[in-house]
Amino acid sequence: MGSFSQILIKILSTILIFNHIQYCYVLKTNAQIDTSNIFPLCSGDNITSNTYRSNLKLLLSSLTNSFNKTIILNGYYNDTVGRKPNTAYGNYQCRGDITLEDCRSTVDLAVKEVQRSCPDSKEAVITYKEIVALKFSDQSYFSTMRDSPYFPLPNANSVTNPDEFNSGLDELENYILEKVAFNGVSNTSSSTNRNLYGIGSIDVSSSQKIYGLAHCTADLSVKNCTQCLRGIMDNYRKSFSGRVGGRVICWSCYFRYETYRFYGPNATSPPFPSPNIMNPPPSKPKISRKVLLIIIVVPSVITTVLSIIIILYFCVKRRKKVLERKIEDIDEIQSAESLQYKFNTIGAATQNFSDANKLGRGGFGTVYKGTMPDGQEIAVKRLSENSGQGEEEFRNEVVLLAKLQHKNLVRLLGFCLDGDEKLLVYEFMQHGSLDQFLFDPIKRALLNWERRYKIIGGIAKGLLYLHEDSRLKIIHRDLKASNVLLGEDMVPKISDFGMVRMVNQNQVSTKRICGTFGYMAPEYAMHGKFSAKSDVFSFGVLILEILCGKRSNSFGGFDGAKNVLSYAWGLWEEGKSVELLEPSLRDCYSPNEVMRCIQIGLLCAQKDVANRPTMAWIIHMLNNHCVILPSPLAPSTFVLRGETELNIPSEDGDNISVNQVSMTEFYPR
Repeated sequence: MGSFSQILIKILSTILIFNHIQYCYVLKTNAQIDTSNIFPLCSGDNITSNTYRSNLKLLLSSLTNSFNKTIILNGYYNDTVGRKPNTAYGNYQCRGDITLEDCRSTVDLAVKEVQRSCPDSKEAVITYKEIVALKFSDQSYFSTMRDSPYFPLPNANSVTNPDEFNSGLDELENYILEKVAFNGVSNTSSSTNRNLYGIGSIDVSSSQKIYGLAHCTADLSVKNCTQCLRGIMDNYRKSFSGRVGGRVICWSCYFRYETYRFYGPNATSPPFPSPNIMNPPPSKPKISRKVLLIIIVVPSVITTVLSIIIILYFCVKRRKKVLERKIEDIDEIQSAESLQYKFNTIGAATQNFSDANKLGRGGFGTVYKGTMPDGQEIAVKRLSENSGQGEEEFRNEVVLLAKLQHKNLVRLLGFCLDGDEKLLVYEFMQHGSLDQFLFDPIKRALLNWERRYKIIGGIAKGLLYLHEDSRLKIIHRDLKASNVLLGEDMVPKISDFGMVRMVNQNQVSTKRICGTFGYMAPEYAMHGKFSAKSDVFSFGVLILEILCGKRSNSFGGFDGAKNVLSYAWGLWEEGKSVELLEPSLRDCYSPNEVMRCIQIGLLCAQKDVANRPTMAWIIHMLNNHCVILPSPLAPSTFVLRGETELNIPSEDGDNISVNQVSMTEFYPR
């Protein structure tokens, strides 16, 4: 206990000294800009020319030093360094309600962050706390309206009066657009230094008010500015509907609304010097010794007391850790017991597992339809005797699956364990599996383009939940069309979790490879290594199957293609990607959505794991058409030859056995 007290005293002494230094520094240097909420986006090709790299370095230095060499009008500055083809173009635009000093500090931070985040990109844009947007490119973009890249940031809270609120928001938007246009025409002496900035507020009710702010880069024309703002306002309505606030940041313009006044006090007057008037900086008020002492001591005491409370809290929490683990174990057992069905009940529901109730058969067992005494329809998977699971392992898997609750995952209702019988009880999906519609010449007509696009988005959301949003990091390992079931309104639900693995690291190795060739990622099929990016590969193949309406392995050398990946890549290289789309859809589809899906599918199926996008980024690309997608590299392709057992040498020299599959062959890109 004595040693603990000495350590505690040393910690608190250090905190006190640190606080003293910190608050003295704050008084000396005024407020510091917070370095959170940084949104960098690196795009374009990688830098290959040392000349361009040198020009870019000089350009960024020029942006940082711009406040020392010129008058900054309306928070805007641009510069160009070098000659073509290695010219570097760059600019920044500070928001209209901040001071010149805050603009200077933020530009300096943005330059440092963009160099750290995008060291090898020819083009990049970074926004910092929405105060400044800083950009550079190897192509001239000055005075050009660009509404991408696009950062939508909705408020998490919803309004209680959406109709009244949205009507007020519409009026506020129109008012701010008019104000931006008026300021752009009235307050300018130069076509490249317009004050394209406006704020406003409106009373929705006696107790609710909406505040708004809009801004464009000063080099735009008034027409291009209003076009940019109207575009992002129309886009965010879809995702921001019913929210109490939101922000949209894009290359050329910015808009935000909230139910509180979020802009600074300088917002009511031009915060930056006009071309003809330069006011001297106001003198700093003097601070008395008494006030200075209070400012230093009071926060230090508060911090010290809070530190003591936090340390004592964690000491007590550590003692309770063993007890909490025991309670958790008890909860796990009770959870499993509450999900267990009697074998007689399931047998009666499925008419003793009659063939008439059989829905299908997979590698891990047969699925039957059943009807419970209360009329509830269920799907029962009867695991085969060679499933390889013991009783305890089976119970653990049931508890794991029962915790997965998502709109796009099939819900596990319970289980039955009776001797050698192992049964899993799921919710019944009335429309069956996706492959029954996708590859059927008659049923596929029910899947128009709108439904297929929603199915792609729903599967992506289900995978994101497995990979990131559930408290367990889950890898599915067997994503394919037959393992996607269709519920009410054709909502897709990922099923068949017999091969899921819970992981706590980025990549895992296994000696037992299970799955379906054509969907399996190369690193998994060849070396037994799997990760969330393995599911991303399978998702890419599935996207392309949904687009063309054919199984991946059904091409059989059509146009020299071995499977859907090589066929789609060949069309991509020839600039004929739209020909991948199923002919019945070509009369009614969205060209932008189709091309975006094809490109995402090829990005997912790239051989290099690091190049594949995450599911979070995939959903962002699907939902935001303003996002510029990178160009995909050639995918890895698989060729099936025969029905033999595959023995794959692992890294430690052992063999990895896979039944009912064939050797995979890689072809040159």
